Amino acid sequence: MKKTFLFFFISILSASTLYADLAGQQGVFDDAQILDGYTKEYSDEPKEAIVGRINDDAINFYQVTAAIRVFKQKYSKTTVGREKLVIEQDLTRRINRTNSPFVEVEIMHTLCLLDRYKYFDAMVPALILKLDHYNLTINEIAETALNDIIATGKNSSRDARIIFNTLRKVLFLSRNTLKNITTPDQRLERKLKILRWSIKILGSEELKRLPKEVLHLL
Repeated sequence: MKKTFLFFFISILSASTLYADLAGQQGVFDDAQILDGYTKEYSDEPKEAIVGRINDDAINFYQVTAAIRVFKQKYSKTTVGREKLVIEQDLTRRINRTNSPFVEVEIMHTLCLLDRYKYFDAMVPALILKLDHYNLTINEIAETALNDIIATGKNSSRDARIIFNTLRKVLFLSRNTLKNITTPDQRLERKLKILRWSIKILGSEELKRLPKEVLHLL
């Protein structure tokens, strides 16, 4: 399992070649609109059909993403026991085979809903990295996923610590840029929002562990 997560975590840091190729073929398009269209189309399908689409290598990444989203919204809370283990395996296999950030984000979110304790410490840091993705739709989906994961939790110090430590590393890497910023852009504000949440849980003493260049933005 650790090797699987390590492979996955490294892969999301690289460029999504397949996504870029398909985007070029599509031309001018609206990612969110396409995903919403497929999601609506699949929304009335039974669980078996949705899982079939998740495992179908013949359909495009928009369709796979929409199928995962429908499963997440309709079936993730009622999938238990052996069935849950099977879908976890399906999703883990899919995320290790895809080059699409859309598929990755939806799977990360879904796995956290299926088993928060098992997947939080691997998937949430990866979702935080997606907040800096060049595609604005990916940023928005990642933010929605993170907000939902936080909202469905119990404000535990474990969760807050994982989020704080991840953002601390990200912000230290950006410290030279941060010192020249007076008004955060949308990407940075998304990170600051969940950073504030983690500090509220952990306590204000954590401010001492942040790069000084970010303090004026908080």
